[in-house]
Amino acid sequence: MIFLRKQPHRALLTAGLLATLAGCASVAPQAGREAVAALAQGRTANVTPDAAALGRAPEADTVRQIDTLLATPLTADAAVRIALLNNPGLQARLAALQVSDADRAQAGQLPNPHFAFGRLLEGDQLALERTLRFDVLGLLTLPWRLQWQERQQALAQLEVAQDVIRLAADTRKAWFHAVAAQQTAAYTADAREATAAAAELARRMVGAGNFSRYRQAREQLQLADAAAQEARARQAAFSAGEQLTRLLGLWGTQAQFTLPERLPDLPAAPTEARDIEAQALRERLDVRAALDEHRHLAAAQGLTRATGYVNALDVSVKRNTGFDNAAGTRNTARGWELELPLPMFDHGSARNARAEGLVLQAAGRVRDVAVRARSEAREAYHGYRSAFELARHYRDEIVPLRRFLNEETGLRYNGMLLSVWDWLADTRAQALAVASAIEAQRDFWIADTDLHTALTGTSPGALATLRAAPPAGASNSGGH
Repeated sequence: MIFLRKQPHRALLTAGLLATLAGCASVAPQAGREAVAALAQGRTANVTPDAAALGRAPEADTVRQIDTLLATPLTADAAVRIALLNNPGLQARLAALQVSDADRAQAGQLPNPHFAFGRLLEGDQLALERTLRFDVLGLLTLPWRLQWQERQQALAQLEVAQDVIRLAADTRKAWFHAVAAQQTAAYTADAREATAAAAELARRMVGAGNFSRYRQAREQLQLADAAAQEARARQAAFSAGEQLTRLLGLWGTQAQFTLPERLPDLPAAPTEARDIEAQALRERLDVRAALDEHRHLAAAQGLTRATGYVNALDVSVKRNTGFDNAAGTRNTARGWELELPLPMFDHGSARNARAEGLVLQAAGRVRDVAVRARSEAREAYHGYRSAFELARHYRDEIVPLRRFLNEETGLRYNGMLLSVWDWLADTRAQALAVASAIEAQRDFWIADTDLHTALTGTSPGALATLRAAPPAGASNSGGH
């Protein structure tokens, strides 16, 4: 530094290079959103994340777009679009990504020099000490520190992209739950009306002396049970709707959206997936994040070993001026000072061991994520095929048979071959069969969402399982 006055062109060149290097590391929040949107593209089913609006606070254009989507019965894709635009949790996660981007920019800044000034007075003698200190090691390791923070930013983007995928999947599943619950509540109300008709008929027959109080009590019990089932179904529909509302981030009048009356139809045939384990290992972002983290820590281990003995290096430029007031003289001393720690006690072994442990930990996470990804892919596909077969069985076998039996029972009732109790009991059984078919259809679409997430996105968490349902032909008719 003391030779810069003799070669000013070198000083200007050095200053220009350092300023250029410092300017390369700037905060770019929009670039982070674009990277997240690119990572999530193709992994949120039919919805493409909008990088311009992803995670931003709702603006006038966003509100208008949401209102347009809510003007008609809300579809599953529209629900996912609204969640990606309006979910507060996602906005917080993207704000955290901006914090990580700021750390990256900070890591690329040149270390500030330190200036020290001292004034010492001894009798008639005055000494002025001026020191300009530079962190040379920080300057030399700047490219590695910037590269490390850029890798951390890339990992943060992978994590946020997984949050986007999970939000899209959770919103889609919540939509299926809400529509199915609403549909089930409607069929439960039909079953309660049929039971109420039977109870009213029993009451009138008891009044006419044609029915026993015992049989009326059984019909009244059926009505009470049906009313309880309807109340549970309506509460389930309300809770499912509120769960969807929370994911959409809606409140006020926007929360009063409407849903379609029924779930989408089953596809003509299930998806035939081949090499699902290889696809999961190739496309899932959690696998990619674990691999990148292991590579980054392995690369950082080399820098830790290189700086194990010397972890600081400062160069100081000094200029000391002394004044002798009695003699009226002045003298100036110039020079430089090199400061570095002596590795007498801390040889860097602990830092090296820590870096090695982090690499081993990351390697274990890679194996764990790989095993989990392969297993979840198999489980999700098996659940998908089982849910499709069950839903198709209800659609093609159980519900048509129940409908046929109900029609035949009605014909025999009209022909006075069966009693009204047989017809009402069969109507209740048909409503129960339809409700079970709705649940099976809902479970298929949820399993379809889990399969897409497990193969292309990230871990879907707890996978949907087939729940035991009462037999479609079960009837509490009480022996009528």
